[in-house]
Amino acid sequence: MFAVKNPDKILVVKPSSLGDIVHSLPFLNAIRECFPESEIHWVVAKGFEGLLEGHPMIGKLWIIHKDNWRKINQTGETAKEITALFRKLRKENYGLVVDLQGLLRSGLITAATGAPARVGFREAREGSRLFYTHKIEGGRDIHAVDRYLKIARFLGCPIDTVYFPFPPSVDTSDIRLRFTLPEKYAVLVPGARWETKRWAPEKFGKLASRLQLKSVIVGSRGDQDIAKTIVERSQGNAVSLVGKTDLKELIEIMRHAKFVVSNDSGPMHIAAALGIPVFALFGPTEPRRTGPYGDIHTVIREEIRCAPCLKRKCNELKCMRGLSVERVSDAITRKVSLFSPGQ
Repeated sequence: MFAVKNPDKILVVKPSSLGDIVHSLPFLNAIRECFPESEIHWVVAKGFEGLLEGHPMIGKLWIIHKDNWRKINQTGETAKEITALFRKLRKENYGLVVDLQGLLRSGLITAATGAPARVGFREAREGSRLFYTHKIEGGRDIHAVDRYLKIARFLGCPIDTVYFPFPPSVDTSDIRLRFTLPEKYAVLVPGARWETKRWAPEKFGKLASRLQLKSVIVGSRGDQDIAKTIVERSQGNAVSLVGKTDLKELIEIMRHAKFVVSNDSGPMHIAAALGIPVFALFGPTEPRRTGPYGDIHTVIREEIRCAPCLKRKCNELKCMRGLSVERVSDAITRKVSLFSPGQ
């Protein structure tokens, strides 16, 4: 039986990634309702803070520069940052710390707080579970959202309702004015951190050319060449906002899309959490764990023996290369009548 009741302060350790933080929002909602008097803080990595800034459920964000912590030439600055972070966290006197990340770095952050109750997953990696006072069996073949909610249930919080609380949105009229968005549009997400997760940009472009509404392409600056190819192949039916939006703007663009076609990526999870129909293109990863959460979404994948392999590199890449434009367009047509006759 969990002993901590109504802690004055709670710290959630979930620095990254974008999709994982989105998956953590129902956990945030659950503990906010469960501990209404507690002050909730969150450790987040630099670059993802836009997803949580200004959130009414979060009293304080601790932003860490985790990408710099691995750089040899940044060792001195990293040591200073970590030392200062640990000292400040200790002074907060947290009653409860929850590590949703489950890596050595997050485990050390959790331990540094000195909190009397430190909760994480039993199967957490890199030895991080050694720093917990309470270990919860999360499971592997379970969606990340449901896995995180297992900890909320352990804490005594009701988890019957799954709700994704996003921070206050930016003004929609400002977004439309700045980016000249079409009145009605679909969103294409052609990027992904792993090369093996990416459907060919030429296929995205052909798909866009078939739609009777404009497609808006989103992604990071690193996806600009991909977006250029899609625009060129779309027959004038796609516009690119790749590298032009911050996270709050991306959320608002997703919020008003008719549907989203996406690789397995962070923006895909934003769309799913907002309740926008997602057509998710999956190859090497497992949709049961990281697919779009909810019944309104459609996972499209090739049924081949080697998938899911979870490989970041693959010479053959049958799972994504074998996924045809026709297969994707047919899946969309079955749910959305937005394709030109005869195409």
